[in-house]
Amino acid sequence: MSAQLPACQLLERFYGQSANLWPVAPPADAWLQAHSTAMISDHVALREQWVAGGKVAASPFDVPFVEQTGQIVLFWPKAHQLGIWWLTWLCHVLPDNTPVDVVGEHQGGVKRVPKILSELGMRCDKLDNARRCSLFATRTIAMEQDNAWQTFEALDLKLVSHPGVFGHGKVDEGTRLMLESIEASLPKKPLNVLDMGCGDGIISAWLAERGHQVTAVDVSAFAAEACRRTLAANQLKGRVLESDVYSALEDEQFDLIISNPPFHQEREITYGPSQRLISEAPAHLRAGGRLVIVANGFLPYPDHLQRVFQDFETLADNRRFKVYRANKS
Repeated sequence: MSAQLPACQLLERFYGQSANLWPVAPPADAWLQAHSTAMISDHVALREQWVAGGKVAASPFDVPFVEQTGQIVLFWPKAHQLGIWWLTWLCHVLPDNTPVDVVGEHQGGVKRVPKILSELGMRCDKLDNARRCSLFATRTIAMEQDNAWQTFEALDLKLVSHPGVFGHGKVDEGTRLMLESIEASLPKKPLNVLDMGCGDGIISAWLAERGHQVTAVDVSAFAAEACRRTLAANQLKGRVLESDVYSALEDEQFDLIISNPPFHQEREITYGPSQRLISEAPAHLRAGGRLVIVANGFLPYPDHLQRVFQDFETLADNRRFKVYRANKS
């Protein structure tokens, strides 16, 4: 793991080395994992990391719900609507008057938490601040869980989305460009397709509507559930899995792997997942199979594609985004 994160440094300062925490939506941090009994996260790779370390980890969609042990600490996300969802979810699953602390970085918007708590009718006490982070205390109250699911229409499809899912409430420009660039060249016969990083399921639904057999994967439980709901809303079939890139797929192979891969984790730029997507793609493509990805024009994907595939081309370039297609010989 990387160096201790500022928010976790604040927690260490406040709780000390005897900290016994129960973090919700936590980052990857060695100190936090060592001083926690269990965690709740939508991020399957992070949950697997905690389980490998001998700790309990669960998704917010798990039933029955994992028993609370330790001081609950919600890490405030960049998407404020997602933060509100987590707060209402905690009020829904925990007994009234359960102590909940909220921590986050100032640049991530944690300073808005007192106002949000007030609007929800929840108390707020400031506990500490340091390293451009703040820590607040509140308590759960009886309230209905926030129904954050949003349905909208795009590309003649009904899409279901959730705060925190990529492109929440709209279709990304890069995704539109990618689908436009492949439509004419898609064969009429059904392909076995892997939608990597499925988000709200727009790519999966678009391909399933055209008769292709779709497997959709995403590291986020929110995204996987959004994709399932999108497919159902359009009466389409597809398999949806939570997966850290290819981890849930073993040795499965596909005719087409398609992706609008992420390069942000909260506010940090990271190429790890996209590099794994490209590097491990040949092992998951059948002979003659193709990898199609879209990316911001400034991202260094061509060099990586060249090293892994040799045979690749640029299908589309609108100056902001580029669509690449690589072929397995």
